[in-house]
Amino acid sequence: MKKLILIFSLFSTLTFAQKIAKPNIVYILSDDLGIGDVSCYNSDSKIQTPNIDKLASRGVIFTDAHSSSSVCTPTRYGILTGRYNWRTKLKSGVLFGYDISLLDPKRQTVASFLQTQGYYTGVVGKWHLGWDWANINAGKEKVDFSKPIQNGPNTFGFDYSHCIIGSLDMNPYAYVENGICTTIPVDTCAAEKGVQFYRAGMVAPDFKHEEVLPTFTQKAISFINQKANKAKPFFLYFPLPAPHTPVLPTGDFKGKSQLSPYGDFVLMVDDVVKQVVMALKTQGVYENTLIVFTSDNGFSPAGDLKAQLDKGHNPFMQLRGTKADIFEGGHRVPFIVAWDKEIKKAKTSTQLMCSTDFFGTIAALFNQKLSDNTAEDSFSFLHEIQPQRTTKLKREAIVHHSIDGFFAIRKGDWKLIMCSHSGGWSNPKPDSEEAKKLPPIQLYNLTTDIGETQNVHDKHPEMVKELTDLLTQYVKNGRSTLGASQPNDGNPYWKQLTWIPEAK
Repeated sequence: MKKLILIFSLFSTLTFAQKIAKPNIVYILSDDLGIGDVSCYNSDSKIQTPNIDKLASRGVIFTDAHSSSSVCTPTRYGILTGRYNWRTKLKSGVLFGYDISLLDPKRQTVASFLQTQGYYTGVVGKWHLGWDWANINAGKEKVDFSKPIQNGPNTFGFDYSHCIIGSLDMNPYAYVENGICTTIPVDTCAAEKGVQFYRAGMVAPDFKHEEVLPTFTQKAISFINQKANKAKPFFLYFPLPAPHTPVLPTGDFKGKSQLSPYGDFVLMVDDVVKQVVMALKTQGVYENTLIVFTSDNGFSPAGDLKAQLDKGHNPFMQLRGTKADIFEGGHRVPFIVAWDKEIKKAKTSTQLMCSTDFFGTIAALFNQKLSDNTAEDSFSFLHEIQPQRTTKLKREAIVHHSIDGFFAIRKGDWKLIMCSHSGGWSNPKPDSEEAKKLPPIQLYNLTTDIGETQNVHDKHPEMVKELTDLLTQYVKNGRSTLGASQPNDGNPYWKQLTWIPEAK
């Protein structure tokens, strides 16, 4: 009888331990992938993404998900900090290869938070948040690539890192592993044009542009293989350099989409998802791994938009605008969450959400309250993954931001754009003659006009005022979540909000 009780006790303990085991977390961030490039979002897509679709077939697919900006650096800042990028000193644009770190060493990131929860953390891929090359203060010509960088990923909560400094078209071209170049850049490569575009610059001997995506994939799989089934759970942040330019499909992927080189490159991204999932399954940890798949912004025209449209493929579907724009095509992105242990069948969520919300969701997963100066713009969407969970406050409004630093705010059906133009690369462009003749603001009802074709600001002055007041409040309070007001960084004068008298 005592033996039976002991066996039952051990079985109960193991069952309980299995129930409370913390999940591994894998966050895959594609680069410039349009929402219409993912076939589970776009029934008319000429690109079929079976592996991403398979995640969605037993996961939550968000249909109203947005990157915090319509370009690269700002969105990455938002993912890691849970804070809107425009609260930093970077009010517009992106960082380049010799720019210093945008992150503040005193600010907690989702990676450093997960370290406090007992996780081993790693990042593999495109960093694009700046770091301090040795001797950078003397100018980029004086950089000493043989010395460790400062204020890189390992400073901000990552136990392991293997990254490139920026986009695949930004020099210097070198792998940096745990703060040290794997080989020293010694040569200068010439620039390329077209869809294979990249800038001329310093390049390391072990760096070949077409090998970067496969190299990062192998590093990510190696990380999973090494850290699975250990005492600590792991967090892998995997920001891909694709399908951003240079568009470089390799091997059997060349011509596979029968659409374009860009389509082929998207299929390589889809295959990366397959390889990551396979590694998790091989290690026996897939069931209890929370996987996020998304994109940092919308499709970029640099991917040869005409080639896609000519063959009947629209990476924006019915959305207006492209990467860099304040319009929906700039920032509405695919966002899929899979967690086999918790999500047993597909679910479509219309919950408004932002890429900044990852931090708040992870904190909610562990029932942790964040300090007032942490994740100021991060709302939990955990209730969409675990319906038994309740949340005090769901996201009801979101602030959008364009490459040129222009704002929009969305609440419910309504979206107010604080400029007369695209805020980015599409027509009407900022400072164009067309833009100068248009009203200074744009108001759209996205439920009836998802293509943002009918500006109705003059018909709904009450909605213009409500959204203007809310945007001003969010800016001035230094947060959009509940909590004590926080300071914004950099110049306090919001040139992008000069239409609002109170914001001057």
